[in-house]
Amino acid sequence: MATSRRRRRQGSGSVRQLPSRRWQARYRLEDGTLCSAPLTFDTKLDAAAWLADYAEGVVEVPTPRDDPTLATYAAGWLAGRDLKPRTRAHYRDLLDDLILPGLGKLKMSRVSPVKVRGWYAALDASTPTLRAHAYGLLRTIMATAVADDVIAANPCRIRGAGTAKTRHQTRVATLPELETIASTMPERYRLMVLLAAWCGLRFGELAELRRSDVDLEAAKVHVLRGVTRVDGQVFVGDPKSAAGTRPVSIPPHLLPWVEMHLAEHVATGSDALLFPARHGGHLAPSTLYKAWYPARAAAGRPDLRFHDLRHTGATLAAATGATLAELMARMGHSTPAAAMRYQHAAADRDAAIADALSSFALANMPPLRQMTKA
Repeated sequence: MATSRRRRRQGSGSVRQLPSRRWQARYRLEDGTLCSAPLTFDTKLDAAAWLADYAEGVVEVPTPRDDPTLATYAAGWLAGRDLKPRTRAHYRDLLDDLILPGLGKLKMSRVSPVKVRGWYAALDASTPTLRAHAYGLLRTIMATAVADDVIAANPCRIRGAGTAKTRHQTRVATLPELETIASTMPERYRLMVLLAAWCGLRFGELAELRRSDVDLEAAKVHVLRGVTRVDGQVFVGDPKSAAGTRPVSIPPHLLPWVEMHLAEHVATGSDALLFPARHGGHLAPSTLYKAWYPARAAAGRPDLRFHDLRHTGATLAAATGATLAELMARMGHSTPAAAMRYQHAAADRDAAIADALSSFALANMPPLRQMTKA
């Protein structure tokens, strides 16, 4: 910090109100550089008083801070984050492909709300999810810059821009469709489909399951790790979320399938993968899809993604009357929002059941008014 006691030229600064409703004092150096006071104020009067003290040379003035480009700051931001490999690669792609080409050369102080709006408007609206992810990442980076005192306020102020409406409307598989898909899949992958549907496991969790993770006596499968692929490399780590590490009870009707699969398709060692690739390593999604696509077509569900089996399992669990907390524990959800979607689906199903009950009653019982007269 450098302190100056000489009287400064009057009118060498200004005050303004920030989006946070607090007030900021800004002063101009002799070379014309505009700098912000090291703190913000509750009122305009307080900010003006600080500026007056600055003009009198009686306040401590911070030396001008560095004003890096967005590209430079974002590189440091990404390097300093503890991220899973797939998340890091996703952020890097968003920066390189969507954010930096339009904004990367700007100094951080020059990334204004107007420039952010122009950049966002120029993004491809036909890819709403990527667009939302890019905006969300930029907003997060700029929020860190505010906390680091690199900029005074976050320029990302477009309401709702970080949220994309889901285009894919998941239609869960019916029990007959599940039966057709499982019976059409090669034997070594049938249990994979059944565990995805009835236990709600993700592909990465299934592909990393090992013999020691299955407890037949307790009828549980322990989800302890997950596998991901980034740029052709395989990474084994914690499950997708903190809540992802969990025991999942296996429905009793699946236990014979589990026993048969362990006996016929899994090596004897405790570390043996339940669903290995033919070469013995981790199964690649592309290998599974070669069998998955014909199986779902046979069930008349060419729209069904493998991950939709997890949605099916969550909806089935919700239909049993599972509470929100129970759903979160079984599915490995960290927040209630995702589990709530399945409870809503179960409620919709309950309405359908009520309609079916009325149809049954009308077909087999006299009208209510006749019963009343009797």
